Amino acid sequence: MELRTIEPFIEYFDKVHARTIRVVKSIPPDKLEHSFGEGRFTLGDLARHLAVVERYTWAECVQGKPQRYNGCGRELADGLENVVALMERLHQESMHIFSRFTPEELAAKCLTPEGSPITRWKALRLMIEHEIHHRGEIYAYLGLLGVKTPPLYGMTSEELRAAAARS
Repeated sequence: MELRTIEPFIEYFDKVHARTIRVVKSIPPDKLEHSFGEGRFTLGDLARHLAVVERYTWAECVQGKPQRYNGCGRELADGLENVVALMERLHQESMHIFSRFTPEELAAKCLTPEGSPITRWKALRLMIEHEIHHRGEIYAYLGLLGVKTPPLYGMTSEELRAAAARS
């Protein structure tokens, strides 16, 4: 699906981001820096990674600038409240950048971090896929920890099954 104007993207990405923030807020503070293995992202790393990659990789690349990703460690934001604040602040900065793109700019090429040319709107679409991928990891990690998580779209699988049985 081609993106011809930026407004539908802004609306959609804000909704994707809001769902990500909901699950991040369900991380128990004492599990924020929990890792499932040596060299693996912690839950906090995943949340910080999403924030930093959105702003300093994707938002820079689609502007035609070099990406500035420099990690996702605790030095960026420590504690759940600070991680959520970082995510929200960097998302707003990114959205400000994205909101300025004209239809012509959306159709123009930019470079991926690897230096490959890509149509700008396609790069923005990949950014959303990246967020959804890591949000899924957060859900999976929380499930392994036995943490109750918010349903993605309003109803849980069990609630959908019960609704189907009633109809």
